[in-house]
Amino acid sequence: MEIERKFTIRELPAGLEEYPFHHIEQAYLNVSPVVRVRKEDDEYYLTYKGDGMMAREEYNLPLNRDAYYHLRDKSDGRIISKKRYLIPLPNPVFREKEGVPGPPSDYSLTIELDIFDPPFAPLVMAEVEFGSRKAAENFIPPDWFKEDVTYLQEYHNSYMALHP
Repeated sequence: MEIERKFTIRELPAGLEEYPFHHIEQAYLNVSPVVRVRKEDDEYYLTYKGDGMMAREEYNLPLNRDAYYHLRDKSDGRIISKKRYLIPLPNPVFREKEGVPGPPSDYSLTIELDIFDPPFAPLVMAEVEFGSRKAAENFIPPDWFKEDVTYLQEYHNSYMALHP
């Protein structure tokens, strides 16, 4: 189960070049359900995503290079290319609820900051994955995040690939 929230951002975090990153290219074979192929650096995947906006089933199957390019050539819409930075978020903040303990003091999350290449540039988005719906719903984003776009379909990559 993939549970994630998506955000636009106000500004790029300081020291961005110090974080690890991946070059990602992905293309969509179907959008309902989502079936995509992805190249992440030198690894290749076929991904199936079920229905949903914040939480949905997700299955990743490995592909080889030839299979990836064969399927990519059969994709619909535009190919999405982006650079994904992995930014640690130690001690994330959550709305407190009475009688519900917060996360342990060593709890951390990872912000996946996507900087899109043309034709989607200058779009920059942040995604954060969670272990539960409750954590996702109670998450308080860092100040450099702007708008929560989790439930706006136009910010989902599968939609962007098919709609100019």
